[in-house]
Amino acid sequence: MSAPIDYLAQIEAWKLTRLAALKAPEGWLNIIGRFWLEAGTVTFGTAADNDLVLSAGPAHAGSITQGDTGGVSFTPMNGAPQAIKLDKHHPPRFTIENLLCEVTTLNGQNALRIRDTASTAPAELTGIDYFQTDPKWRIEAEWVSLETPKGMTVDTSKSIPTDVEATHKAVFTLDGQLFELFATHGTASSPQIVIRDLTSRDSTYRASRFVFGEDVTETTITLDFNKAINPPCAFTEHAVCPLPPTENVLPIRIEAGEKRLADSH
Repeated sequence: MSAPIDYLAQIEAWKLTRLAALKAPEGWLNIIGRFWLEAGTVTFGTAADNDLVLSAGPAHAGSITQGDTGGVSFTPMNGAPQAIKLDKHHPPRFTIENLLCEVTTLNGQNALRIRDTASTAPAELTGIDYFQTDPKWRIEAEWVSLETPKGMTVDTSKSIPTDVEATHKAVFTLDGQLFELFATHGTASSPQIVIRDLTSRDSTYRASRFVFGEDVTETTITLDFNKAINPPCAFTEHAVCPLPPTENVLPIRIEAGEKRLADSH
């Protein structure tokens, strides 16, 4: 499939949108902490007498309570408890002054993730290096529905194995070689494929990169490796990112998309 006439301009516009999303209040650059929750109540804020001492925000932001069955509630200072409706795909959020808080869920375990919306970190990221855009890396693949969903256990950047289920695979030929990549995350309209290729040895993030499928139909999917991105864990130690299943570790160099950040490995 040929690339659109204005493809290069589209990629440049996409890069600006990508950078803006990283710098946004809900982006990955301003996270100041991620704390696993257990049954009981913990207080958090910048004061030393909190259970969770933060680097920014009010002295006493409030407390988080997790019940024996996993239910979570937030109690602001001098306020009433507020029940939190948990959703691992769309983590619930609440704000306290300059703090944007989320309760995330992984493998049935909850964690409190906190962003500092007044952080200077977003301004410090001026850009991301990319390989030169090449329409060769915009590939229309077969989108093959698996007769039986494929259960997998994938590792993460924090060495927390996670069970996932793949319902489709993208199949394509590149330079005479057949490849099959499994979508392990994402949505039906934007499947997420976690990959690693030989450029991870010298120029891309060593753990993984993400590619999101586009123009998905019942039988086809577009994989644009010019939009291969660094995972959140390349930007913050407070993210838990999936690593690629064995099937998605490629024995070739995909010289497309985002390169490794200067201060990452």
